[in-house]
Amino acid sequence: MALKMKELITLSGESKSTILYYLKEGLLPPPKKLKANLHLYDESCVDIIKFIKYLQANYHYSIAEIKEIFNHSNITKENSFYFMVQALELANSSANGKFYSQEEFLQKAHISKEELDEFLQKEYIYKHKNGFGEKELEIVALIKKLQELGLEELIKEYVKSAKAIATIESKLWERVFKKNDTIKEHQLSFDTTLKLKPYIYNMQTLQTYYKQKDTK
Repeated sequence: MALKMKELITLSGESKSTILYYLKEGLLPPPKKLKANLHLYDESCVDIIKFIKYLQANYHYSIAEIKEIFNHSNITKENSFYFMVQALELANSSANGKFYSQEEFLQKAHISKEELDEFLQKEYIYKHKNGFGEKELEIVALIKKLQELGLEELIKEYVKSAKAIATIESKLWERVFKKNDTIKEHQLSFDTTLKLKPYIYNMQTLQTYYKQKDTK
């Protein structure tokens, strides 16, 4: 169904100036220009606009960041879980602040290249496209403290369980998107991965602690 601008404004809840800005930035499919004063917009624009507002309100993405995600992902392709992966990569990169080259990172983290290679091989830390960030510096410091206490096994278990969950997530969401691929499913995948998962993990930590305390 094609929509006039007035209808698009009503259904999306967004202003005309903002919609025109999204069009200029390439976030919305261009309208069909039937006449000089009659442009018809695809109904998918409604969901895309709502999804942009959702990303801004819930995850504080800027328009530039959303544009980067859209440019690197096709949110209507079969393997749509990749769209969220791109968003996660961008979110992690944005949260990292400044990035460092390997040489700079080694100096700031006070570790050797051999130690860095070991952390990367064991997948304790990860190298981003721009290098290593502030978050990696923080994580390396934590890893070193845990190793000093003889708790490296805990890090290994984190990696192991994270891999298992990620594999299940990918398979299940790909199955969902093959059946029904709309903005609503993308929004749900974001909330499930970024809100529900950490909530359950953290609450399980609390509940396990209380149960162990009660049995003492």
